[in-house]
Amino acid sequence: MTIKINDTAPDFRLPASNGGEVRLSEFREKKHVILYFYPKDMTPGCTTQACDFRDFHKDFSELDVVILGISPDPLLKHEKFIEKYHLPFLLLVDENHEVAEKYGVWKLKKMFGKEFMGIERSTFIINKEGILVKEWRKVKVKGHVEEALQYVKEGL
Repeated sequence: MTIKINDTAPDFRLPASNGGEVRLSEFREKKHVILYFYPKDMTPGCTTQACDFRDFHKDFSELDVVILGISPDPLLKHEKFIEKYHLPFLLLVDENHEVAEKYGVWKLKKMFGKEFMGIERSTFIINKEGILVKEWRKVKVKGHVEEALQYVKEGL
């Protein structure tokens, strides 16, 4: 079963790039959450997306929004990604893709004639009550972060 708009967002606990763990529920009643799933650190599309979130981080923070990026990459790779691109938000490790499956973004993908399982680039906005209020699936990177920011400004 895949999460839908107006559903309570599935809670999770994942290792975070700050060395701790993050539970989605810890933000309830405190912050809105942008949860974005991306395939792989250091790849062109994922780097562009992360840097766009970095560049608009202050705008989201002023609107009481926390940004969390999730991929199957290990902690060490996340740390290098953050360091190289000066990312001001946490990246979470979903090595067993359990959270990606809960959000319906672990999909069969095709590239260069090969099929494999991987993350379908997706973004979810979860309000302070823990309810999914907006989703983008099969995200195209160009302009996406600006669109998410515009939604937050108008919709929350």
